[in-house]
Amino acid sequence: MGRAGMLCLALWLGSVAPVAAQALQEIPFEKKLKLAKVGDEDAQLAVAEAYETGIEVAAADPVEAAKYYRLAALQGNLEAQYRLGRIVSKGVKGIKQDFTTAAKLYQAAAAKGHAESMDALGQLYQNGQGVESDLAKAVEWYRKGADLRFANAENNLGVMYLNGKGVGRDLGEAFKLFERAAAQGDQWGLNNLGGMYEMGWAAPKDQGKALEYYRKAEVAGNKAAGQNIRRLTATATR
Repeated sequence: MGRAGMLCLALWLGSVAPVAAQALQEIPFEKKLKLAKVGDEDAQLAVAEAYETGIEVAAADPVEAAKYYRLAALQGNLEAQYRLGRIVSKGVKGIKQDFTTAAKLYQAAAAKGHAESMDALGQLYQNGQGVESDLAKAVEWYRKGADLRFANAENNLGVMYLNGKGVGRDLGEAFKLFERAAAQGDQWGLNNLGGMYEMGWAAPKDQGKALEYYRKAEVAGNKAAGQNIRRLTATATR
């Protein structure tokens, strides 16, 4: 897999009529694969997703998934750029973990308005992975994603305001961002909003509301919320 210049490679695809996304879902995988091989961008994305998830194929195959995400990414498909970045940022058998390439992929998609890539790029800047650590840039990209109402970016930006990292500490702004993320069912937004009510930060201290949001977060799959519930209920029974 190429590194720095990966998205600049030219790819001859031939002439092929695109298939509508809805119609694509209804055709057999083998037909999607044929379309993907002759350059249908939507088919490439669908085939890559099938290989990544193991749906429609015998077993998940991240290497094949990356191959077809790359083909779609070379055509400028933002979702494919993001998903390929996600694979290489984790690293799997057959694909070396490569934060530098992931950052380039996220950057390419984020620059064209892809909210998930904005959030992912913010995380790389926050953690100094594939790019030089820069909390101000992390905040910048989280804000761009939050402005598009992407819940994960709202939550991550809220954490930056809560901790005063890359931006001045502002509990009121953190509360608003957690609230926005929670309204979309984001598990960390729900958990963190519960924490704000528990601590009385930017809102009156309210253990009942804290538990309410912790419970919603736990239902959404947040394990930390379950620990918070047990801690608060144990305290209440003492």
